[in-house]
Parts: sequence; C-alpha cells; structure tokens
Amino acid sequence: METFPFTAARMERGTQFLGCDTAILCGAMSWVSERNLVAAISNAGGFGVIACGAMTPELLDTEIAATKALTSRPFGVNLITMHPALFDLIEVCRKHGVTHVVLAGGIPPKGSVEAIKADDSGIKVICFAPTLALARKLLRSGADALVIEGMEAGGHIGPVSTSVLAQEILPELAAEHLVFVAGGIGRGEAIASYLEMGAAGVQLGTRFACATESIAHPDFKKAFFRASAREAVASVQVDPRLPVIPVRALKNKGTEEFTAKQREVAALLDEGGIDMAEAQLQIEHFWAGALRRAVIEGDVENGSVMAGQSVGMVTKEEPAAAIIAELMAQCEAALAR
Repeated sequence: METFPFTAARMERGTQFLGCDTAILCGAMSWVSERNLVAAISNAGGFGVIACGAMTPELLDTEIAATKALTSRPFGVNLITMHPALFDLIEVCRKHGVTHVVLAGGIPPKGSVEAIKADDSGIKVICFAPTLALARKLLRSGADALVIEGMEAGGHIGPVSTSVLAQEILPELAAEHLVFVAGGIGRGEAIASYLEMGAAGVQLGTRFACATESIAHPDFKKAFFRASAREAVASVQVDPRLPVIPVRALKNKGTEEFTAKQREVAALLDEGGIDMAEAQLQIEHFWAGALRRAVIEGDVENGSVMAGQSVGMVTKEEPAAAIIAELMAQCEAALAR
C-alpha cells in the first residue's frame, strides 16, 4: 500500500478529528452523496458525508442504516439549517451514533448545536464559515471545525473565491482550530497549497460526482465530461427581497426556469400570499426537484446539473479510491519538492 508521509503529516490533525486515513471530505451533493458513494469514499480512507437535503427524518434514518451496512468506517451527515424538521433529523443522527454532523445553508438556529451535543453525545459539529467574523462566532458557539468554501464550488455558493477566503481565514484561525478548505479543488497540488497554509484538510464534491460508485445517471456524468470550467455558472438573483443563495450549475434550460421560478415567488410575496420563510423554502424545493431530474432521471436539459468550476478536470468515470489515490499522489509530489 502506497504511503504519503508528507501529506499524512500535514493532514494529521484532520485525520485524527475525522477518524479516517485521509483528510479529504466529500462535499454533500443532494441525490449524489448517498449510501453508495459515501460508503465508497469512507472505505477508500476519505470521509464520506450523506447529503440529507430535503429528506424526511424517516428517509434519513433509512439512509444512515443503509450506509452503515456498507462501511464500518466513519462518515458524516450534512443537515440544512433551514430544514423545518432540523431537530428531528438531529435526533436521528444521535440515535445512529453518527460521529460528525455538518450544518450547512446558513447560521445554525438557536439550540441546534446544543441539541447535537446534548448528553455528551461526542458528536463533532462542522459548520460553514463565509467570513472571518462569522467563523469566530461559530467557534464560540460550539463548532468543532469549519469549512471555508469559495464561490468556485458547485451548488449553493457565497460571493468570495476560495483563494481569498483561505488567505483571510487560515492565517487567523488555522493554528488553533480545524479549518477545511473547499471550492474549485480538482488536483492534489491545490490541496498541498492549502495544507501548507494551515488547513486541516479539504472538501471536494465535483471530482466525486462521477465516481463509479455514484448513482448519478449516465447522462448526468456525460454532461460533466463534456463541460469546461466556464460552463459552470452561478444563478442570478431576480428580486433583491428574495433571500436566494446563488447556485452554481451547468448552464441549460433549467437555469432559465429558475429565473422564472423566482419571478413567480416574488409575485406571491407582492400579493401577500406567502411570507419570506415560505418563499425561501419554495426556492429550496425547486432546487431539490430540479436536481433530482438531472441526477436521477438524466434530464440534463431541464434539470439542475450542479457542478463546481473544477468540472473541467472531471474527464472519466473512475472508482472513488482511484480519485483519492491520484489526489494524494499529486499532493505528496508537490509537498516533497
């Protein structure tokens, strides 16, 4: 078995925290990051993360149990903070003894971190930090580790690039806290650069979306293989009142349909038919449905083909273990120079 001493030394804090061999997390991709891909990544030494997305507590319960049947290695669960059943989902994670919960999609609501850690559960909480100030606040509020994700990522994104976030946050926090870097990472050399800046590890989504173990439809994977970085575009916010987080996906008819959906929801707001919370929930449900059409049904014209700008580096279907091995070899070569 090939070893990567330079990389292992740089990743040691991350691997100890995650309980895995390689401090590479798989970004939670709705409909993609399910039992098969999650287990494959964890079995290969990385850290798989179930994308709960819009799942009900019952569905998440089934998914965690099914994942545990495929791997004995640690894996995490990504929960969306705006999910109406968030606290029920937390209880499902606690019931199964999930080791790590990732809270994504906004600032964790009051009491959520405490609920995860209640009764000395031992569960580690990972939060997304889009700014240095929020990063400090999340750490004070009980987050055990942070993910800083740049706008190059696929799916929901912030406005700042990965390289700038890393320069702002890592020098300030990485010495005393665990910070994982995400967004636009497609090769091991990039991983090496962030590890040298103090990152505990990295998170990748797009590179794993077309893994052999991914259940994504063959046409979804073909769309990735054909695409270049410039085709992964961010959605446009039509109405400034709508709390719409931009989403990066391959440009298609579905992108245009999202613009129309925003106009529809904005009109309902004008009429007083819905409140702001319901407006945002409708937008999220749109994405969940559009993403399913692309990932599961293979409708890459009308569905949402969420992809990061690293999509141009995804050129073939290969096992998750091979992807991790290649990234580690590239990272090791860069660190050994």
